[in-house]
Amino acid sequence: MVETQLRGRDIVDERVLSAMAAVPREQFVGERERRRAYDDAALPISGGQTISQPYMVARICEALRLTGGERVLDVGTGSGYQAAVLAELAAEVYTIERIPELAELARERLVAAGYDRVHVHIGDGTLGLPEHAPFDGIAVAAAAPGFPQTLYEQLKPRGRLVVPVGSARGQRLEVAVRSPEGPALIHSVPCRFVPLVGAEGFDQ
Repeated sequence: MVETQLRGRDIVDERVLSAMAAVPREQFVGERERRRAYDDAALPISGGQTISQPYMVARICEALRLTGGERVLDVGTGSGYQAAVLAELAAEVYTIERIPELAELARERLVAAGYDRVHVHIGDGTLGLPEHAPFDGIAVAAAAPGFPQTLYEQLKPRGRLVVPVGSARGQRLEVAVRSPEGPALIHSVPCRFVPLVGAEGFDQ
């Protein structure tokens, strides 16, 4: 997976490549999907959600430009896989999931895989976790209909927000850096994620 799907494309951050190699992806999917855990594809999990394609997880993590000492927010816990990869890259990881059953299963899987220091929260991810802000980086693993201003405001100065923005049918992965002048936007690759549901996302 690392050599062909990541390094073989355009993922060049060695810390991200090492993190992707370290996390046991098969522990974050159901029994039925384990033989496909390292496929170059998103896979279904419960609640109508997905575990993202490895390449997209690596792209999001690389765009955050983490060096190891950061506090990071992961929006849309899902399986817990991206939170685990972030835990390899940052000092503190907070993750939020709106579906309680998914959040509990992700917590169990994270602990079983050795990532018990990831803080799992249940709630509306579009509103972030203001009580734990500010964050050095925020990764959103679901598609927002527009730029998520509330999440952006929970960044530290020069902090980075990585989020898919667009319609439910297709988006672009955007990177926003917090600056005194407002969001400095860097447009990235086309992508397709499940919709981000919540007060500042899509309707359920």
